[in-house]
Amino acid sequence: MGRAEARKAQKKGARRAKGRAGRNGKKGGIRRFFTWKKLLAYFVAVCALIVGGAIALYWYVDVPKGNPAAMEQSNVYKLSNGEVLARKGATNRESVPLSKIPLDVQHAFVAVENKNFYDDDGIDIKGTTRGILNTVMGRGKQGGSTITQQYVKNYYLGQEQTVTRKVKELIISLKVDREKDKNEILAGYLNTSFYGRNAYGIQAAARAYYGKDVDKLSIEEGAYLAALLQAPSQYDWAVAGPVGKKLALGRWNDSLNKMVEKGWLDKGKRDAMKFPTPIKPKPEPGLSGQTGYLVKAANDELLRSGMSEQELAGGGWTITLNIDPKKQAALKAAVKGEVLDKLDPEKRKADRDAQVGAASVDPKTGKVLALYGGSDFFKHYINNATREDFQPASTFKPIILAAALKDGAKTQDGLPINANTIYDGTSKRPVKGSTTAFAPPNEDDVNYGPVNVQKAMNNSVNSVFAQMAVDVGLGKVKQTAIDLGMNPKAGGFDVRPAMSLGVMGASPMEMAGIYATVDNHGKKVTPTIVKSATNNIGGKVEIKDPIGEQVLPREAADSLTSVLTGVVDEGTGSKVKNADHQVAGKTGTSDDNKSAWFTGYTPDLVTSVGMFGEGEGGKQVPLKGTAGKGRINGGDFPAEIWAAYTNKALSGASPSKFDLVEGSELESPPPTQTQTQTPPPTQT
Repeated sequence: MGRAEARKAQKKGARRAKGRAGRNGKKGGIRRFFTWKKLLAYFVAVCALIVGGAIALYWYVDVPKGNPAAMEQSNVYKLSNGEVLARKGATNRESVPLSKIPLDVQHAFVAVENKNFYDDDGIDIKGTTRGILNTVMGRGKQGGSTITQQYVKNYYLGQEQTVTRKVKELIISLKVDREKDKNEILAGYLNTSFYGRNAYGIQAAARAYYGKDVDKLSIEEGAYLAALLQAPSQYDWAVAGPVGKKLALGRWNDSLNKMVEKGWLDKGKRDAMKFPTPIKPKPEPGLSGQTGYLVKAANDELLRSGMSEQELAGGGWTITLNIDPKKQAALKAAVKGEVLDKLDPEKRKADRDAQVGAASVDPKTGKVLALYGGSDFFKHYINNATREDFQPASTFKPIILAAALKDGAKTQDGLPINANTIYDGTSKRPVKGSTTAFAPPNEDDVNYGPVNVQKAMNNSVNSVFAQMAVDVGLGKVKQTAIDLGMNPKAGGFDVRPAMSLGVMGASPMEMAGIYATVDNHGKKVTPTIVKSATNNIGGKVEIKDPIGEQVLPREAADSLTSVLTGVVDEGTGSKVKNADHQVAGKTGTSDDNKSAWFTGYTPDLVTSVGMFGEGEGGKQVPLKGTAGKGRINGGDFPAEIWAAYTNKALSGASPSKFDLVEGSELESPPPTQTQTQTPPPTQT
C-alpha cells in the first residue's frame, strides 16, 4: 500500500471511529435506556411497586369499628333570621336477622345490586377505578360498588366522595369479605341501607312502604324495595314524577328478570307478576303544617345540588333556608283568609277537592322568601308549590310573546309582532300555517274580531295566541319556555298548537321563576330555598348562584313587563291593583277548570299562586262549585290570595315602579277596530 492509500485508509477509519463515538454519546445514551428489554424491566418494576404499595396499604388499613351512631344525628333547619324551624333525624331503624328476611327477597336485592355477590371477592375493581377517576375529575357520583363495598361505606366509613375514602373502602371490603360470611355481609347491608321515607334498614322500609313486617313481604314488594336503593326519593311511587316512575319500574323489572337468569325465579311465575303499588307515606312527627313542605323542598334542592340521600339522611347538617318568617306568615294568612275560611268540606264536595300552592321569590336574588305547600303536611303529603302535574293555562301566554320579542318574529303577513300588532280574535278561528288543525274557542266563546296583542293579553284571547305561537314557531316557543325555566319533561309538553293554551304541567315555584326572570330584565332566575348547608365536621354544600345568564334580551323582557301591567290595569288581573306598587301579571284558567292561577310581580317581589282540583287517589277534578261559586277563574281566589299576601309582604316598603328601558314601555296603544262583541274582561 502506498502512502496515499494509507492516508485514505487512515481518514476512513477516523470517520468510522467518530461515528461510533457519536452513537455512544448523548444520543446513544438515550437509546440505551429505551431498548425493549429495558422497557420490559421498567414495566415489571412499576407493577412490583403497585403490588407492593397495595400490599402495604392492605396491611396498614385496619377494619374500623362500626359507626352506626353517625346516622343518628339530627339535621337542623333554620329560617333566614336564624330561628330554628325543625330538627329532623331520629333514626327509624330496626335491625332484623337474615333468617327473618324471605330468601326470595334477599335474592331480589342481590340480583339487581350485585348478581355475582355470592362468588365475588367483595370488590369491583373496574367500578371502583371508574368512581375514583370521576371523583378526581369532578364528574360526581357513579355506581359500580359491590354489596360488600356498599355495606362497608354504610357501616364503617361514610358517604363523602373522596379518593381516600374510596381507596379505604376497597381495602376494607377485601378484608371484610375474608373475615365475614356472605350472609353476615348481606344482613348488614340490608339493615344499614337507606330506603327513603326516613327508613333505615329493610324492616323499617317494609313498614314504611307496605305497612307490614319484613317476613311478610312478597317477591314483588322486595324487588321494589331493592329498586329504591339507587334513588329513594326519586323512585318513591307516591311522589315520583313520570320519569321517576319509569326508572323505578325499570329497576323493578331488572331485579326480577335477573332472578330468572340466576335460576332463583321461575319464568312463568315472573311473567305473571304485577307491580305492587306502595301505600301512601306518613309524614314524620314535627313536620306538621307548612314545616314539612319547607323541609322537603329544601331536601329536594340539596339532592339536586349533588348531595347523596344517605349523606343527608345521615344527619349532622345545619340547613338555613331563605324563607323570610314574616312573609311566610303573611302567605299562610292570605290563603287562610281568602280561601280556607270560606270552604265547607262537610257541605260541598268541591271544597274537599280544592288545593292551593304558592311560591314567592325575590327577583334580584332568586331567594324563595315564602312557600305554601298545602293545608297540612300530615294531611296532604304532596307539595302543591312544587308539583308539576297541573296545567298553567293562560299564564303560559306571556312566554309565547317573549319568544316573539326575543327572536324578532313576524306575522304571516310580514308584520313585526309586538304589543300593537293586530290579530284576528274570532273564537274558534282555524290556525293558519300549522300542519295540525287547531281552532281554539275563546273564554265564553267571545268573538273579538281584529284586536291588538295588548288587548288580547288583557282578555286572554286564545285564538290570538294560538296563531302567534305558530307564527313564531312552536319549537322556538318551547325552547324559550325551557330557557326561562320550564321543565321540558313535564307531562303534555308537546310541540303542537295546543301548547299555546298552557296544556303542559308546571308548578307555582317554576312559574314564579319564569316571571322573576322577566322581572329581572331577562337574566335567568332559578328559585332557591336553601341559603346554606354545613355539617358538624366542616363539610358544606355548594349552592349554585340563583341568578344566571341573560336568556331574554332586556328590551324584550321589559316590553313584556309593560304588556303585563296592562293585564292588571285593564284586564283580568284587576283585583291585584296596588296603590303604591306597579304590578304586572297574568291570570290562567284551564279549559276544564281543574286549575286556576295568578302569577304576578312588583319590581321587588314575584309570587305565583295556583289552585288545583284534586279528588280521591290524586285524580284531577274541576274546581267548579268551590266555596259555593261557579267556575273558579285565575282572577278569583288566586288573584285575591296574591293581593292579600303582597299587600302585607310589602307593607311599609317605599312605593315602586318598574325600571323599563326606553322604548319598551307603551305610550298609548292604538285603538282596535270595533269588536263583534264588547264584553268585560274575561277571568282566564
